[in-house]
Amino acid sequence: MRTIDPHDLPHAVVCEDTRVKLGDGTTLSARVWRPDTAGPVPAVLEFIPYRLRDMTAVRDSVHHPYLAGHGIAGVRADLRGSGDSDGVLTDEYLPQELDDAEEVLAWLADQPWCSGRTGMMGISWGGFNALQVAARRPESLGAIATVCSTDDRYTDDVHYMGGCLLGDNLSWASTMLMYNSCPPDPEGVGDGWEDMWLERLHGSGLWVEEWLRHQRRDDYWRHGSVNEDYGAIRCPVLAASGWADGYSNAVFRLMERLDVPRRGLIGPWSHTYPHLGRPGPAIGFLQELVRWFGHWLADEDNGAGDEPTLCTWMQDSVPPSTSYEDRPGRWVADPSWPSPHVERRCRPLLPGRIGEPGEEGPEAELTISSPLSVGQFAGKWCSYNAPPDLPYDQREEDGGSLVFETPPLDEPVEILGAPRLDLEVTTDAPVAMVAARLSDVAPDGAATRVSYGLLNLTHRDSHADPQPLEPGTPCRVHLDLNGVAQRFPAGHRIRLSLSTSYWPLAWAPPHPVRLGLASGRSSVTLPVRHAEAPDELGDDPFGPAEGATPIVVEQVRPGEQRWEVRRDLVDYVSELLVVKDLGCVRYPDGLELDHRVEERYAARGDDHGSLRGEVRSTVTFRRGEHEATAVTRTVQTADAEDFHLHATVDAYRGEARIASLDRSTSVPRDLV
Repeated sequence: MRTIDPHDLPHAVVCEDTRVKLGDGTTLSARVWRPDTAGPVPAVLEFIPYRLRDMTAVRDSVHHPYLAGHGIAGVRADLRGSGDSDGVLTDEYLPQELDDAEEVLAWLADQPWCSGRTGMMGISWGGFNALQVAARRPESLGAIATVCSTDDRYTDDVHYMGGCLLGDNLSWASTMLMYNSCPPDPEGVGDGWEDMWLERLHGSGLWVEEWLRHQRRDDYWRHGSVNEDYGAIRCPVLAASGWADGYSNAVFRLMERLDVPRRGLIGPWSHTYPHLGRPGPAIGFLQELVRWFGHWLADEDNGAGDEPTLCTWMQDSVPPSTSYEDRPGRWVADPSWPSPHVERRCRPLLPGRIGEPGEEGPEAELTISSPLSVGQFAGKWCSYNAPPDLPYDQREEDGGSLVFETPPLDEPVEILGAPRLDLEVTTDAPVAMVAARLSDVAPDGAATRVSYGLLNLTHRDSHADPQPLEPGTPCRVHLDLNGVAQRFPAGHRIRLSLSTSYWPLAWAPPHPVRLGLASGRSSVTLPVRHAEAPDELGDDPFGPAEGATPIVVEQVRPGEQRWEVRRDLVDYVSELLVVKDLGCVRYPDGLELDHRVEERYAARGDDHGSLRGEVRSTVTFRRGEHEATAVTRTVQTADAEDFHLHATVDAYRGEARIASLDRSTSVPRDLV
């Protein structure tokens, strides 16, 4: 990314820390970057719980001064109960959070330097609440930019996928346990910092327990899911994601179902802003934000309202790898979604192969009962590209799967959108799942996963009202894989692989399952983009990635990243170890932050009762004689009837432990 000194931006930038007082007396920590201009300007809010004084300080220093230097005030505020803000944070996207966001927007609109027009931007949590606040229609809110977010908190978030419990549910809950266990900064809140810390430690709760108590799509998940009423959003929406991210499906739905000016952008990236995008190429996304907010909040005639509805990175074929510096491909544009350039072509699933459209073949029952080792090379549900966490060669997984593939392609095939499976299946158990993977198979046999999908078969008709299967009785199920843009070259094969487990990306059913599939009565539908469709965008439609020069941090201790698959052939334990150690960094104000996380996911043989996930985190804050440490640990196991949780939190002021929390509980499985 090209960095620009804020002094070289079109406007001089003023930065100030402030506290926003809410109606109930709570104050929130905020940082405002605004142009030093004579006239009032619009303000764009990023409202997240990730600690503006330290954990997002570097990223914030790239984004918000850049906006301010182009005439748009950039504002970062910590949620109630996070960073140096007052209060306790007890869950995601609570009504209180959205009420607070509206108050902050009203406060911004009322500042003498603000034009009275506001926007929201954010990635992940900040992208979620931007959509949610937009659906509440605050008076000043004129546009949003939502990145790596969702319109449906149940079907497309870190918790559940197709009714299956995701391994990332534990990982993310443990991440938030860590954040909620971090102290405020004494330099930000004064002598009361330890009392605030203790209040958070004892009051934030065990989020993973709450999420496990809602294993179907109920009112808990409907809250904050804007797909309940797309019409509630009346301001323009810019939505972006990446093919390696877990949230790209929402971009398609938002482009299809919103009835406001909108633009969708999906690149090759993982869970990151597009100007920081890896795998690359990164793009000039901050320039796009300046144009977007300049048009909708400042009435600039810059063409931002005239762009194609959906722009996607059509990925070329690559060998399988857990990490890519760049993904080759090209940008394509579609005027609407669904696109007139895409045709859905249905192909039958026949024994061992994917048939041609309209082909009839033998009807036979094909069966599979997958070993728990299928899924060890799946990567993460939501890639952060650190450590390398993309899926590896699918030949490692296909030995425990039902496999169908095309003959070598006579000509290239490009797909854009969600492949769909229509299957007739039987099972020998009342609770079962199917994991489906679409791969690009090179002439040498290497198989690169292109897309995948999961379905808890008890959710075949409804995520709100799942029903057990009747063993031995055929049923029809439909499964949409994740949307994708992918080019399959001539000479390659398209492979579909089906398995009955996908651990640890998703928790396996209570017992091993044998799945039967009726070939000849099952099919895969590919969204084929016409070869003659215009691309419209050219080679470099977004310009180079750029941002303000970030603050300088010193690496005091180097970090470490590992992603290891281990198998012990004595006791048959398989384990995935993930280490994300950020080392220790020193910020310009002298604060040192030391942070290490380890995740372990294990199973013994094919014992579905042996699954175990554990996440440990240690984070330390130091400045002079001040030192505060939080150590968190969460363990999840399961038997046929229940999920079992054990969590601990230990907080230290220097070497003295000031709090120790220990909680164990169990949650009944609900057809999961």
